[in-house]
Amino acid sequence: MDNISLHNQNISTNGFTVIEAIYNPEEITSILSEVNKANTDKSTFRKTDDLFAIRQFLKEVPAVSGIIFNDKLKAVINDLFGPDYFAVKSIYFDKPEKSNWFVAWHQDLTISVDKKTDLPGYGPWTVKQNQFAVQPPISIPQNNFTIRIHLDDTDEGNGALKVIPGSHLKKIYRPETINWTTEAEHTCNVKAGGIMIMRPLLMHASNRTTNNKPRKVIHIEFSNAELPEGISWSEKKVFMSP
Repeated sequence: MDNISLHNQNISTNGFTVIEAIYNPEEITSILSEVNKANTDKSTFRKTDDLFAIRQFLKEVPAVSGIIFNDKLKAVINDLFGPDYFAVKSIYFDKPEKSNWFVAWHQDLTISVDKKTDLPGYGPWTVKQNQFAVQPPISIPQNNFTIRIHLDDTDEGNGALKVIPGSHLKKIYRPETINWTTEAEHTCNVKAGGIMIMRPLLMHASNRTTNNKPRKVIHIEFSNAELPEGISWSEKKVFMSP
């Protein structure tokens, strides 16, 4: 992969980077074809006028894995993070052309696990659609990363992610404490087939759609952390060759 040092610097300093042309149009079409075949009656599927989402995406639509983890994506992950990472959470988002869906400023502080149990340093706990989530020790999200795969051209008009560069370095950063006299937001425009890589602690948000264009994104979180005895990653998927 070209510009490894630049992307590493972007991730370290700003908390994110954008890499174009990881997927070609045929691969995007194949991913969407598999999504269209899926059984949407399950609790992991959510469909409203503003949003269509599939939680545990790699489990619910397993045929996409071979397309998503192509040689280009695996090379990016290996070059930037090393071979010992695995996927731990996956969501498919489809924001329609006239969507009023927006997401307020937040960090991704929780991880998805298989059950709830009492563990030092883990909490609070939540459950959504039979999925347990817990806030782990901060060392885990600090070391994790997220890849957002863009299946449509995305900009400020159709809800591209807004971020506060460098905010991942502030550990727990509450939205109500953001000082907009010193902070500046950045909109992450990404072309279809490109990816955005971000640290979970990066403060981010997205606006409503205003340009009547769709935004389809696959969100996959990665970790190399071994969880303590008593819980396991709910969606662990190893994709790199040993």
